[in-house]
Amino acid sequence: MSGLFTRFFARPTPVYAEAGIADAAAFAALHASAFRRGWSEDEFQRLLLDRHVLAHRAMVRDALVGFVLSRSVVGEAEILSVAVAAAERGRGVARQLLTLHLRRLAGLGVASVFLEVDESNEPARRLYARLGFREIGRRKGYYPQTSGAPGTALVLSRELA
Repeated sequence: MSGLFTRFFARPTPVYAEAGIADAAAFAALHASAFRRGWSEDEFQRLLLDRHVLAHRAMVRDALVGFVLSRSVVGEAEILSVAVAAAERGRGVARQLLTLHLRRLAGLGVASVFLEVDESNEPARRLYARLGFREIGRRKGYYPQTSGAPGTALVLSRELA
């Protein structure tokens, strides 16, 4: 009986894979739900067509529940965006996506990865710290805040090699 219960009521496990141009609309919708200023489908199409951009996605059944997108040039990469659907946050989706993504970047010869994170985003900061990212700088006034006062971006880095 428990096998039947699990099959019908258990939360499905996300499937992780490389993403492509066909994912642009879903990326735009998820990004808009996760950030103050979402990127358009056209912006994602241009990024996903760029040969220097790598993207991975997490799917549950036919629904996109997370993605990570980076651009790499000459041994360095910048994580452009990481987004996870609200219902999936805190379940390890971002950690799994980033782990897969960082492994792939390393396999492509990337030695260093950089990203920016809002100083007030504690869950993201904890995740990045657990994955070995360290603060290397700050950009004051980088992120617009709902309070009106601009927020600080922390610049983080991690070596892959």
